[in-house]
Amino acid sequence: MDVRNAAAHGSHPGSSEHTARLASALRLAVARITRRLRQAHAVGDVSLSAMSVLARLAADGPDSPGALAELERVRPQAMATTLAGLEQRGLVRRTPDAADGRRAVVTITDDGRDMLAARRTESVQRLADVLDEFSPQERRTLAAALPLLDRLAERL
Repeated sequence: MDVRNAAAHGSHPGSSEHTARLASALRLAVARITRRLRQAHAVGDVSLSAMSVLARLAADGPDSPGALAELERVRPQAMATTLAGLEQRGLVRRTPDAADGRRAVVTITDDGRDMLAARRTESVQRLADVLDEFSPQERRTLAAALPLLDRLAERL
């Protein structure tokens, strides 16, 4: 049963059943969008988690591997693997912290910025092409939902 039609089948918007259906439908929709965007990239391309790290470094500046792991909500070991792959490809650079030589600081390189820009351009263009098929009202509805989706992402 579709979440939009749940009220007609005894589930009202405030009920926990309706919330569970909404959560399930949202998870499925986001997974499908993510999967389809991911499928568009070449095999061996940088993973979405690595792209997220590049985007964070580009936006927020250099950071430690531990802080990046915390911000990305992954284990330090997983972040170490991600950073090693990015460093091997020349997309990030790891240097000793000037204040504490025992600590490393990770910085995005020019090649990392270039890859991030190219990947964003490709994904954004794919989304824009599809959104062009939507009505102006549908695009306004999606735009209005963006702050809620951002808030949801921050709370997860």
